[in-house]
Amino acid sequence: MKNIVEIKALTKNYFNKRALDDLNLNIEEGKVVGILGPNGSGKTTLIKILAGLLRQTKGEVIIDGHSVGVYTKSIVSYLPDRNFLYNWMTVEEAGEFYKDFYSNFDEKKFEGLLDFMKLEKSMKITSLSKGMHEKLNLSLVLSRNAKLYILDEPIAGVDPVARDKILDAIINNYNENSSMLITTHLVRDMENLFDNVVFLKDGEIVLEGNAEALREERGKQIDDIYKEVFGE
Repeated sequence: MKNIVEIKALTKNYFNKRALDDLNLNIEEGKVVGILGPNGSGKTTLIKILAGLLRQTKGEVIIDGHSVGVYTKSIVSYLPDRNFLYNWMTVEEAGEFYKDFYSNFDEKKFEGLLDFMKLEKSMKITSLSKGMHEKLNLSLVLSRNAKLYILDEPIAGVDPVARDKILDAIINNYNENSSMLITTHLVRDMENLFDNVVFLKDGEIVLEGNAEALREERGKQIDDIYKEVFGE
């Protein structure tokens, strides 16, 4: 199977701190991959490089056969771990903003997601709760017909009801012809989504593999393996 992402000897330094250390990773097309690790492990640095928001210190990153740049940004749909919309917008204006910015934005899909998330187009961004913000942000990101979706902590800090709705949206709107990377430290809630998992610690991969194979090999759920690897 073809790799959608190929990473070779990827290193990222911030002054005297090394956030990623000679990292090598391939991600196959059509897979949902969990990038797992505690805060400060390098997860967000890695996906910001893939999204084209950071440049590596050294190493190579190839997405769909191309180095990170204009083309890869057109096929990568990225959900950051913080709100990225203007406060003056309504939900409808947020959709128009995405439509103007991304040629692969699917308006019908967006409207379907808004209905599923119980979000009204007339709602103002400033009136949305944390959970509603997350639902809107995810609806926008999933409404792009992308080859690679990157979700950074999509359920962090939201209540259990919003969390379940967000997970259902990811499951129901995932396109098997695309690929998805999800960073999280809430492993128990998300592990059933993952085909493969990558455990990051101090900018290095300490364990990776097929999620089901790791469960069988170790006789544990991914959440328990996470606690074992990171001593939690």
